[in-house]
This record gives sequence, C-alpha cells and structure tokens, in this order.
Amino acid sequence: MAFDLSSVTSGVRLRAPRVILLGESKVGKSTLASQADSPIVIQIKNEEGLDDIPCSRFPVSTTFQEVMLCIESLYREEHQYKTVVIDSASALEPLIWQSVCRRNGNVDSIEKAGGGFGKGFLFALDEWRQLAEGLDALRSTREMASILIGHTRVRRYDDPLEGSYDRFEWDINTKAESFLFRWADAVLFAAFKTIVRREEVGFNKEIKRAIDITGGARYLYTQRRPGHPGGGRGVWGRLPYELPLSWGSLMDSVATASQHGEMP
Repeated sequence: MAFDLSSVTSGVRLRAPRVILLGESKVGKSTLASQADSPIVIQIKNEEGLDDIPCSRFPVSTTFQEVMLCIESLYREEHQYKTVVIDSASALEPLIWQSVCRRNGNVDSIEKAGGGFGKGFLFALDEWRQLAEGLDALRSTREMASILIGHTRVRRYDDPLEGSYDRFEWDINTKAESFLFRWADAVLFAAFKTIVRREEVGFNKEIKRAIDITGGARYLYTQRRPGHPGGGRGVWGRLPYELPLSWGSLMDSVATASQHGEMP
C-alpha cells in the first residue's frame, strides 16, 4: 500500500460495526444479537442465553484460547457469516483471568498474578487486546461485524459535577471496560421501561416502587445517561436515544442517520 498523496481518500466510510450490547438480566440481549446479519455465536461457559434460540454457534468455549481458535477459524476458513457474537464478555472475563494466572506463575487468583497490587488486571488487558485485534482482523478481511454481549450491575458512582448516584455498569473490571468502550463503535443498553412511584407507609416514611408502564416492552438506549452507559462514534453517535429492542429498528435508524448526518 502506498502512503503518499495518491492514496488519500475522502467521504464517509460506513464499516462493519463493533458493538457492545449491555443490559439487565433476561431483557433479550442474546435474542437481539441473534437477529443481526448472518450471525455466528461464540458461546462462553456458563452462558445459556442462546440455548433456545435457533442460530449458528461454535461448541461452548471453556478457555480463552478456545475463543481465539474460533476467531482464527473465521479468519482462515471460507464462510458466509457476517456477524460474530460473543455471549458473553462477562462470562469470558474469568477465562481471561485463568489465562493470566497460568502465564504468571500458575497462581490461583488474579489478585496474586504478577506479585499482586492489581497487576493481574493490567496483565488481563493483553488478552482483551488479543480479542479486539482478532475481531478487528475479521472486520478488515471478512467485513464482519462483532457484538460483545455484557451483563450489568448497579454501582454507586461519584460524579464530580453532579454528586453521587446509582447507575448500571458493565460487570467486568473497570480497566477492561474502559479499554473496550474506547474500542467499540457503539455501546448500547437494553432495558425495560419503568417509572418510580413513592408510596406513604406511615410514620412519615415512604417507599419507592418501580412500575412497568409498557406491559413488558423492552427498549434499546444508544446514548449515555447518568443511570446507564451508551454512546457511539460516527453514525452510531447520531441515533435516537430510545429505540424498540429490535435489530431491524436499530438498522433502520442507522440508515436514516447515515443519510441525514444529524442527531435526530
């Protein structure tokens, strides 16, 4: 490839996306990922979200090395798949920690790897980078999109501007989360829609109840809010904040955003 003025290009380039799909338990993350374009799933040990969903999948991976072998086979062998789904990155993290422990003195805990003091979590970034590089290779050579499914937890967050509040976070180590958020083109959050009602219970006390106001409908949120993650770059950053939890609705919004080039 020539790196001179003859190699310069211009214009918008819409490439196969790198998507992180987070959400509450049983909200339908795996179902949504299975609706993507010609998906194949790398299913991780202890994940069962896709067991009842008809889709192509590798045998269940029980080590990080097996996950990388799945990616390598998609890179080297001919196939018609257009999306690789990892279900889930949350379940993959313990396998990454096992890999780190084996290559750092065969210790029995990520806390002990590299002599402790949090070094194990830094070493684990090497495996996360390998994963990202493998998915990027599929994107470059096979034009494959990738979806990393993740579970969430509620954690107290100290906002230097707005004070402290609870929010949904990805349930992996914060160093890995930061790296993967930077890598991804889109971070999406799936959830039920609820409102909170305050009820008096006597003695000047009240309780808060979350009420489902949609009859079980589920939604996809594309932008960050204080209560949950989200966001994207390029066209993925110009999507409506709230969408129905449907791959078709998401792709329709991507097509509209790519044509108009403005935040709806």
